[in-house]
Amino acid sequence: MDNRQEVREFLTTRRARITPDQVGLATTGSRRVPGLRRSEVATLAGLSVEYYARLERGQIAGASASVLEALVRALQLDETERAHLFDLARAADGIPASSRARRRTPARAVSRMSLRWALDAVTDGVALVRDPCQNLLATNALGRAFYSPVIGEGEQGRGRTPNLARFQFLDPASHDFYPDWEAFAAMCVGIMRTEAGRDPHDRELQDLVGELSTRSETFRRLWADHDVRTHGAGTKRFAHPVVGEVTLAYEELAVTAEPGLVLLVYTAEPGSPSAERLRLLASWVASEQVPGSR
Repeated sequence: MDNRQEVREFLTTRRARITPDQVGLATTGSRRVPGLRRSEVATLAGLSVEYYARLERGQIAGASASVLEALVRALQLDETERAHLFDLARAADGIPASSRARRRTPARAVSRMSLRWALDAVTDGVALVRDPCQNLLATNALGRAFYSPVIGEGEQGRGRTPNLARFQFLDPASHDFYPDWEAFAAMCVGIMRTEAGRDPHDRELQDLVGELSTRSETFRRLWADHDVRTHGAGTKRFAHPVVGEVTLAYEELAVTAEPGLVLLVYTAEPGSPSAERLRLLASWVASEQVPGSR
């Protein structure tokens, strides 16, 4: 990915979303831009207009931490956007992957038995391991049943790793599985944008972005927005083909022994209808695994 273009478009889109009123600036005369002018951002950041113009043209290499923090304040960036800006600056300075340790191949990473034991130890929730390219690398038993629309027998039969982004944008079944499809789509792209900033030389991620940009107009539009986000924690709604609609809380945990991989655990509020439906799915999974139960 072109670092200068990424910087230019990120700063431009952040500037366009802020109005003068939001930062206490008086509006005078006609305005040709929807948000702040370059000169207004420069004033808010305490920079010369010429220097800020250079930064917005993508010439961010060598920018100090204090300059970057000034941009964070002027553009009202949140923590994820701040981290993304610093990642872009590090890439421009030639510091790879935000100092992230080199990743092993996914197959080798999830072959570690202790990681699989940890997944299998989660019996009342959905547990899965995902990589920066949205590949679904491993799940517990309940996770395999829950994500059956994503995994599919055909994908496993061909030996292809299920990919959450391809499912989101290229498989019509995702519209049924995700009742809040638009929100899920924006979340997926925002996470991928964040990962691209952390490691702009990740060839697999670049190829995935290229594929989805070519095949999905929605992905192409969302990618152009340059919005970034981290997963962290929250709730999601799903419509499972076996047990129906469930609302699950999720927690994302970094797999520190395998840099770049995350462990996601989905659980239901105790006593809720979603918890009962998740138990029903778990019971169905257990019966399917008992010899002679069919």
